[in-house]
Formats: sequence, structure tokens, C-alpha cells
Amino acid sequence: MNATAEAPGLDPVDRRILKATQAGLPLVPRPFHTVADRLGLDPQDVLTRFRRLLERGAVRRIAAVPNHYALGYRANGMTVWDVDDARVDALGEQVGALDFVSHCYRRPRVPPAWPYNLFAMVHAETRLEVVERAEEIATLLGDAVRVRDILFSTKILKKTGMRLGAE
Repeated sequence: MNATAEAPGLDPVDRRILKATQAGLPLVPRPFHTVADRLGLDPQDVLTRFRRLLERGAVRRIAAVPNHYALGYRANGMTVWDVDDARVDALGEQVGALDFVSHCYRRPRVPPAWPYNLFAMVHAETRLEVVERAEEIATLLGDAVRVRDILFSTKILKKTGMRLGAE
């Protein structure tokens, strides 16, 4: 679960709920009810608050996050692309929809050293497979690409989302 640090209108109850769930929801049939019980809240209130947080963008999503290493995906490459600005949003949506891309986003260029404006993380079993998948992305992007590269992961330094700190 991903939440912003200080979303406008984040009241103390929202913060308590987010702090109680930031490491994950309980693996039970009714996780929001369990969270509500732990916090002494009404389950319907917890559900309503989560819906509101999702609608406002304070929480981006609630989803299972598989451990790609445990699933055998040991090669990870951040593919970086210099894509025509007029087409980058539409093409980025298509790249992000590929099943082998875990996240895809647009970032500003920092010329002359960093010409890339589209990033897509690719997971695979081998580096060769990452390169092959990058070729699939290149085909999708077509003539909108000017320059590209792959930055391979060498070490995991952190494997969690943002965490709310103490008050």
C-alpha cells in the first residue's frame, strides 16, 4: 500500500489507519474488519475512509505485491527511454500495460547528461530476457524513441514503500 506523507485533510484517524496497514493488510478473510478491531473503530468507517483516501489519491492502490525474486525473477532492468514529448504519455500507458513491466512513469530530462523521460522496470529470469523484453518495448515505441538504455539492478537496498513516521 502506498500513501503520501502529508496528504491534505489527513486526519488523526486516517493516520492511525495508514500506520496500522502500511506494512500490509492482515492475511485474513476480512482484513479491514481486523484492522478496525485492532484500532477500536467501526469496520464500515475504515472501509469508507479507505475509499475516500483512494479517491483523493492519498492512497494510490491496495494490491498484493508479489516478491519477484521468490518467483524466480532475478534479473531486473530499469529501461530508460528518450521519447518524443508529444507522444510519451500515450505510449507510456501502453508500456505500463505490458505484463512484464512492474512500474512505468514519466520523469523530466536533465540535459545533457540525462536525456530520458520514460522509465519502465522490467523483471525477468535472466539479463538476456530483460534485453529481449526491452526490444519489445522498443518495437512498441517505434520512431518516437531517440535514445535508450537499460540500468540493471545489482543489489536490493530497500524493499518497502513509503512509511509514515512518528507524530
